Amino acid sequence: MDVTATLDAPCSPDTLFELVSDLATYPRWLDIVPRAVPADDGAEPSWTVDLRGRLGPFARSKRLRMVRTRNDAPTAVVFERQERDGRSHSAWTLSADVAEAPGGSRLTMRLHYGGGLWGPIVERLLSDEIERSKPRLLELVSGAGEG
Repeated sequence: MDVTATLDAPCSPDTLFELVSDLATYPRWLDIVPRAVPADDGAEPSWTVDLRGRLGPFARSKRLRMVRTRNDAPTAVVFERQERDGRSHSAWTLSADVAEAPGGSRLTMRLHYGGGLWGPIVERLLSDEIERSKPRLLELVSGAGEG
């Protein structure tokens, strides 16, 4: 499953990149990420991320260890699931590309989920949540979300 979303923001690419390149900021603007904290368990930047989604009476929670595997500031960042328990896990890859655009910058985010469980439901949940998150992210990059 792959979900792609874009957002035009009235800020510099540097400002937008600063928010999307640190998973610890995601709980401030993305409801399906109620918690993301630095994992502090290795040399590479990594986070323990809790995902929570609800669709009608069904709710799912998941905890992932995500590692920043690419950081080409201020234009591209990639996070990938890398657990340390020795077991095989479904792939999660989140990439964010930031570019200059008229009036500021453009963010293109792509999420790849390699698991099959709840595929179409998860895709719909993520698409809906991305749309709901856009105004909160715009508030943060414009400075209205501080304080």
